[in-house]
Amino acid sequence: MIYHLSLQTAGLAAGLLLILTHTWAVAWPGAIAAVRDFPRSRVAGTVLLIVAAVWAFLLVRSIDLGEFSRLRGIMLIGIVGGSILTWRFVEEFLAARALGMLLLLAADPLLESAMLRHEESRLLLVVLAYVWLVAGLFLVGMPYLLRDAISLATSRVAIWKMSAFAGLLYGIALIAVALITW
Repeated sequence: MIYHLSLQTAGLAAGLLLILTHTWAVAWPGAIAAVRDFPRSRVAGTVLLIVAAVWAFLLVRSIDLGEFSRLRGIMLIGIVGGSILTWRFVEEFLAARALGMLLLLAADPLLESAMLRHEESRLLLVVLAYVWLVAGLFLVGMPYLLRDAISLATSRVAIWKMSAFAGLLYGIALIAVALITW
């Protein structure tokens, strides 16, 4: 195990993240404009790329790589170099790609905390992790899909609010189950 998070801690963290982001989407009047500008935002892309690079660097530095341990230094240099080159030469949809990288990294602690647990309610966390994994793969490979999804979600205020309330309810459900069951 890499992260050593309990199922309850992972559920509380994921639920809190969902509640904060979706409450922001409902409560802040400028959220729709901010979300529309996000995929092409150089500042957001830079910040998210730095977070993803630091997370990946610390992960590779600290985990057991088994027979690939002798390549640890090359991997660490590759993470730093790849991040710098990505920031420099992949300006198009940098924020969407960096968000995809973070989603891929964030799914691991959720799945790891639910591993070998027998509660059926753990599937709330597992489903969220697999949604993040699939979304992360698409965002890294086809980042323009985030722009298209945002266009669809922000085309009408009703769709926007329904999406935000769905995420908010999922976060509340995660926290409730984490506090009561796990």
